[in-house]
Amino acid sequence: MSRTRLAHDWRPSPNVAARRDGKRADILLLHYTGMASAETACRWLCNPQSGVSCHYLVDEHGGTVQMVDEDLRAWHAGQSFWGGETDINSRSIGIEIHNRGHEADYPDFPDAQMEAVIALARDIIERRPIPPERVLAHSDVAPRRKLDPGEKFDWRRLHEAGVGHWVSPEPIGGDAGLGPGDEGDAVLGLQRELAAYGYDVPQTGRFDAATEAAVAAFQRHFRRSCIDGRADVSTRETLARLIVGLPHLPLSGGGN
Repeated sequence: MSRTRLAHDWRPSPNVAARRDGKRADILLLHYTGMASAETACRWLCNPQSGVSCHYLVDEHGGTVQMVDEDLRAWHAGQSFWGGETDINSRSIGIEIHNRGHEADYPDFPDAQMEAVIALARDIIERRPIPPERVLAHSDVAPRRKLDPGEKFDWRRLHEAGVGHWVSPEPIGGDAGLGPGDEGDAVLGLQRELAAYGYDVPQTGRFDAATEAAVAAFQRHFRRSCIDGRADVSTRETLARLIVGLPHLPLSGGGN
């Protein structure tokens, strides 16, 4: 059984399966619970009627519960995509971070909770072949459905502790950027860059709803000061610098 020494409790969820086709976890996927309390979330993730689960849950005080063996496939990503892969559950380890979320008052993530998430994430990536650019938000892999863990989650702090991919975002200027209704080579270039990083974006040259959602998800992770779904210079330059830092540069991404 694959378990961490950092979990204070083991509450097995029945909502598990074997990873499909011999796949192994090379993604660390972060969520927020979006529920009233960590205990409520834990009960739901362990309820056979819920159809959902996660490997770990970190409460607001930094307490960590493990619910699924890391070698098994938990049910946390839902319909999702990253870099050509559609079965994210078979490729990921999921951490639920208790936070009431955007539909409630979306509180800050307390220091004790952030430190616990960092410690857990570091423990996982020290044991697993998870590269920095595959430490992702639920909103990255499902940008049209999800917002979590959201713009208040401190990805820079995570990176400075040795977890995840990050560059300091380019300053925001006064340009309007690309947005809904725009078409042409500039939009196609943006779509190719987003897909090269991993996002699910159609390669059409039209700035559609899927492109807007991917841009907003990117901003929520990497340019948190303004999340408007418009691809301004700040967004494009930040994305370009992240792509340069990848271990390989795909010629094209895995869009629709």
